[in-house]
Amino acid sequence: MRLKNVQITEFHSVRDSRQFDIGDITCLVGKNEAGKTALLQALYRLNPIIETEARYDVTDDYPRWDVEEYRINTEKGDKQHAIVCRADFEIEQHDAEAVKAVFGDRILRSRTLRLSKGYDNQLTFVCDVDEAAALRHLVTQGQFAAELESNLSNCDTTSKMIETLGKAEQTESVKKLLALVQEIQQQKNVSTYTFKKILWPRVPKLLYFDEYYQMEGRANIEALKQRLEQKALKPSDHPLLGLIGLARLDLNQLVNPSRTRELKNRLEGAGNHLTKRIVNYWTQNRHLHLRFDVRPARPEDPADMRSGNNIWGDVFDGKHMVTTEMGTRSRGFIWFFSFLAWYSDIQRRKQSVILLLDEPGLSLHAKAQEDLLRFFDAEVKGNHQLIYTTHSPFMVDPAQFDRVRIVQDLSIEKDEELSPENQGTKVLTDVLEATGESLFPLQGALGYEIYQTLFIGPNNLVVEGVSDLLYLQAMSSLLQQLGRTGLSSRWTITPVGGSDKVPTFVALIGAQTHLNVAVLIDFQKKDRQTVENLYKKKLLDKKKVVTFADFACKAQADIEDLFELPFYLKVVNAEFGPHLSKPVEVTDLNSHVPRTVKRLEEYFKVNPLKEGIEFNHYRAARHLSERLGILQGEISDATLDRFEKMFRKVNAIL
Repeated sequence: MRLKNVQITEFHSVRDSRQFDIGDITCLVGKNEAGKTALLQALYRLNPIIETEARYDVTDDYPRWDVEEYRINTEKGDKQHAIVCRADFEIEQHDAEAVKAVFGDRILRSRTLRLSKGYDNQLTFVCDVDEAAALRHLVTQGQFAAELESNLSNCDTTSKMIETLGKAEQTESVKKLLALVQEIQQQKNVSTYTFKKILWPRVPKLLYFDEYYQMEGRANIEALKQRLEQKALKPSDHPLLGLIGLARLDLNQLVNPSRTRELKNRLEGAGNHLTKRIVNYWTQNRHLHLRFDVRPARPEDPADMRSGNNIWGDVFDGKHMVTTEMGTRSRGFIWFFSFLAWYSDIQRRKQSVILLLDEPGLSLHAKAQEDLLRFFDAEVKGNHQLIYTTHSPFMVDPAQFDRVRIVQDLSIEKDEELSPENQGTKVLTDVLEATGESLFPLQGALGYEIYQTLFIGPNNLVVEGVSDLLYLQAMSSLLQQLGRTGLSSRWTITPVGGSDKVPTFVALIGAQTHLNVAVLIDFQKKDRQTVENLYKKKLLDKKKVVTFADFACKAQADIEDLFELPFYLKVVNAEFGPHLSKPVEVTDLNSHVPRTVKRLEEYFKVNPLKEGIEFNHYRAARHLSERLGILQGEISDATLDRFEKMFRKVNAIL
């Protein structure tokens, strides 16, 4: 079962978050007090791994500005209890097979399971099933007389089927089907039975983790055992219990002093396992080794640990040859280790969970936050879904902006009165709707990547890739040599690594009011909405959004389409000559494909290059750039005219 989307309403600062999609890894980014924690907490209580934390409380959780009005109206019956969390789950193939094993192939009309829960703390569900088809399938699984089978097949409700079975001869098949149908009726209908008996046990538990769950590094085992029995665990107990579970021990074993050596050996094994995992991702210090000990209490132990047995966690630093108590290590290390201990036991038990991490790595150095992102991709992705919050630029992967959902509360940013629909925490999937303060972590993340390789100037011409930059520089230089108009030197050409990154880059850089930004990009059908949004969202003036299609006289065009096709093929043949079976001719390409690069990609799928080489349009751009002096005489006047016209229009933006 996979979580597809979530919507939170009427919880803390959230009036209506809007529905937002959830992926393998989802990053909720926003400033302090924007409501990121509220979103996680509201989702967590839908199906928490700690069952005692499953309740919504009107007094504590309903938005404070009108909680009394809400309480009065619900008590009078004038208003229904508010729904806090709605979540859609995808019924995956193995889940669907479990349903089909009971009710057949035709029962599920939809692969979506919607769960909702509000202040009445009643879980409701929507699961679209074909009850009649399910009942008909049950009939086919037994051996019945022809007349009885026909009568049963016409029953479209459990009540009718029970009545029919009650009148029939009580054979084994009749008794078996009757018992099952009666059980279904006890659950009201097939839909409820399917949910409660088959799907609900498969819905992932939600595991919430923040800094309060950090291990203390020591604990009295008898006191821990008592808290567990009383269901009164402290947050810090959970990762410790994870560690004990990882060592394949239980608390009863830990209070048996006669088996101290065996216990220490098992704990040592768990420590070694965690050490190996943590040093792979803790580049701050790879010389640490985790050690655990169980021993009877001593008079000099802390006041709450002077009776019974205690467990201690130490960290040996092989570089400095010193052992320290775990609780004295950096907060960042303790956070990382505590999460790893709990999560490793979850993995060992093969529990189905969705991880909700609130401000992970908050106390980590920027490099250690980068390590944590590596851990998410290497260890979590593919095993469990992860939703985490952050306001740190270093916890945003600039290569994975599709993971980002922006959390924003305009009421803490604007002084003027907001309309009800704009009040409270919102989750935005479109960066063009976000304010500058909400975008700051993304600005930092993108800036960290881009500013290492590019100099951003006062006038930035955004292009998709480096090949565009090479062509623009080469053709501008050639035109200027010929005394014609090239691209103004006032422009800084800024490749951003693909059309999907253009809106994000423009939103982030364009938010800096002292910078002038224009866009010169490819144009194809799938990009139309992206291009139009740049000016429809008032991010750029329409005149600052220029496409190559404007000058190639085509509905769709890349920069390569500004060249005559025979000339461009000559460049490609020269660059890839050793890997071609024969030179590519104009007649070899599909003329119905509108863009030259796409024609070539289609051609090379059928006629692959030798030695496993793949066609890369950057290499053709580099070839032209490096051999411009040789090739310039073969560039047509029409091509020069197209580039000059384009440069004039772009320069006019200045």
